[in-house]
Amino acid sequence: MRGIDTRIREIRRRIFREVARMAYHTEWPVDKRMEELPYKIIPGEVGSFRSDVFLERAIVGERLRLAMGLSCRDAGDHNKISENVEAANKPETYYTPPLINVIKFACNACAEKRVYVTDGCQGCLAHPCTEVCPKKCVSLDRTNGRSHIDQDVCIKCGKCAEICPYHAIIKQERPCAAACGMDAIHSDQYGKADIDYDRCVSCGQCLVNCPFGAIADKSQIFQVIRAIQSGEKIYAAFAPAFVGQFGAKVTPGKIRKAMKQLGFTDVVEVAIGADLCATQEAEDFLEEVPEKLKFMATSCCPAWSSMAKKLFPDMKDNISMALTPMTLTARLIKLQNEDAKVVFIGPCSAKKLEAMRKSVRSEVDFVLTFEEMTGIFEAKHIDMSQIEEDPDGVNDVSVDGRNFAVSGGVATAVVDVIKNTHPDMVVKTEKAEGLRDCRKLLTMAKAGKYDGYLLEGMGCPGGCVAGPGTMQAINKSAAAVKLYASKASHVNANATEHVKELDKLTY
Repeated sequence: MRGIDTRIREIRRRIFREVARMAYHTEWPVDKRMEELPYKIIPGEVGSFRSDVFLERAIVGERLRLAMGLSCRDAGDHNKISENVEAANKPETYYTPPLINVIKFACNACAEKRVYVTDGCQGCLAHPCTEVCPKKCVSLDRTNGRSHIDQDVCIKCGKCAEICPYHAIIKQERPCAAACGMDAIHSDQYGKADIDYDRCVSCGQCLVNCPFGAIADKSQIFQVIRAIQSGEKIYAAFAPAFVGQFGAKVTPGKIRKAMKQLGFTDVVEVAIGADLCATQEAEDFLEEVPEKLKFMATSCCPAWSSMAKKLFPDMKDNISMALTPMTLTARLIKLQNEDAKVVFIGPCSAKKLEAMRKSVRSEVDFVLTFEEMTGIFEAKHIDMSQIEEDPDGVNDVSVDGRNFAVSGGVATAVVDVIKNTHPDMVVKTEKAEGLRDCRKLLTMAKAGKYDGYLLEGMGCPGGCVAGPGTMQAINKSAAAVKLYASKASHVNANATEHVKELDKLTY
């Protein structure tokens, strides 16, 4: 639903904006403000989004808690919204699991999967639905002339829905579960969505596909602002997918100017880290495949690499040991700037999971999504389209580095680096986007189909441009990234000035 201003997006943006305002207004008691906000966001006696105004306020309360980085509570937890707020009211707060949360009383308790006959059934003479059913559970109801499905026998294959000439049979699946490529979402005892955190990789696709807005992730909006206020030198590292997320006419120079107005020390494109990552992965591939490994898989998407390690543990060594663009960019910033702190701003909730790792915490201090960053801009009334241009807003990066944001871009970048040093070498590649297809890719790789290949996996369908923290339509984002990438000063990742620093960053 990216690119569409739904009610869910409206309420999310309002929450992010109010949390940012709360951080900026240091004179406001945080606990008191948190208790007041549900009534300010949902005023009056009639609900704005649901039939029950009290339910709406309760949901807003939990969204506020998550946006503050606090835990999500269930309906039976009798405590103030601001409970334990002191844990969030400090700049050094890290993300704590679980990152992705179901607000149970916001969940519609959708059926996990069902196939049913609608009023559109014409009771036709052919009734092919009865013929194709492998369980023979579709019959003709003589009382109304329509087809009837025995739900106790139905296996939800959907063949009857596919064959119906009137499209009168519908196959429905819980949207969050259908979007979960890890099959990590099931129903609890009340029919509410429940996440199996042993399988979840925090890709966030459930979050953006829930039509009731019942799933939300934690944020560090408050902590980032407080860190700036405390005098810390905060550098903003923008992921390559940023193009167009803040408006069609918002250039990198405008973003840099706006970020400096907010108090950030400087802005850096994570495409720099993508260039370094591609160079490192090319070196890994040349060294490892096929002598030590049958194939190599890219490392930059944390949802993809986490999935591989959870479901294919015997193949974990096939994931490149290269550091991710986020980590490499953060290390470079801290190498060049003493006492710097880094906030990664991107499309991805899984990057928040990556930043929780002890090995990454010292590199990346905060992670925000583009949507969360928009809340900060709005809190300070910054009109991105009207702000003046900063001439130093563009970094020395490559076309390939910027194209990391689009499916297929990572593999292309790595192959281009290899061709620079081994022009006659043929490197076969295969890619998958969306965790379900990524699982299929690794299953085939395990069977030996991709020996000698470089495999690229992206947790989100379409690549980083389809991350849960994006706001623009996916195809539009992909086109914008490719156009911006074409203007880079270099084509290949290993041609930039930053590559010479790689040895200092891979300790």
